[in-house]
Amino acid sequence: AMDGVSPPTSPAGLLAYVAVSQLLGLTLLATTGAWLGRYRGGVAWHSPLQFNAHPLCMVLGMVFLQGDALLVYRVFRHEAKRSTKVLHALLHGLALVIALVGIIAVFESHRNEGIPDMYSLHSWCGMATFVLYLLQVSARAPWAPPGGKRLCSACDIPVSPQWFLGCGFFLFPGASFSLRGWYKPQHIFVGIALFILSITSCLLGITEMLLFKISDSYSHFVPEGILANTLGVLLVAFGLVVGYVLTQEEWKHPPLTEELALSMDFKTLTEGESPGGGS
Repeated sequence: AMDGVSPPTSPAGLLAYVAVSQLLGLTLLATTGAWLGRYRGGVAWHSPLQFNAHPLCMVLGMVFLQGDALLVYRVFRHEAKRSTKVLHALLHGLALVIALVGIIAVFESHRNEGIPDMYSLHSWCGMATFVLYLLQVSARAPWAPPGGKRLCSACDIPVSPQWFLGCGFFLFPGASFSLRGWYKPQHIFVGIALFILSITSCLLGITEMLLFKISDSYSHFVPEGILANTLGVLLVAFGLVVGYVLTQEEWKHPPLTEELALSMDFKTLTEGESPGGGS
């Protein structure tokens, strides 16, 4: 292809792995629903069944939707980066809202039943993961001044808690190119780490719930225990497939022609280089 731009085709294997990830994701959601509906009485907000909204929301939000948000840049490899960023942010935002509903459900349920909060390893890991996820998602919202226009369209400028960093990018544009290059891999690492922590917290939660509800019969391979264990295996499988897709260099979002031109123009303006790389 001209100018080194990849043709608009997906690499061999990418679509197959993405399809497998979605099949696993839908299966783990169905398994969660089957477990809660068949053995735990279903889900209802203003009733003793309110707690069951917690595992459902956390699996849907913090695992399935978060995983899909991470896959956006692989699935839509030849779409404009701005469009994929919007979809990436929307999925993360939806995951955050659903997870918040799940957290409210567990705290209200504990309060209504007189159960203490935040004493288990699951609760510690889960709350830490949610808070870090909240900070990560809010930090990636594009910063804009009153009126809705961004002051530096070439930079990905985040808001609170990194608002001052964004101001620094604007006030000192010469530093923003290198700082952005430093920040991007940190953001990618934190995103993958939070996804792993989310799955880990879900596995801890499944085990804790089984020990609370069927501790006397769990060791006898009862159907509920087998189904919940299967859910755990599906969570791990989903995480492994998503992780594999994310770690394949050849499946990353290739830079588009306009993005390469914008990056070169911005570097020329801020570092005094010519488009050909000369001083």
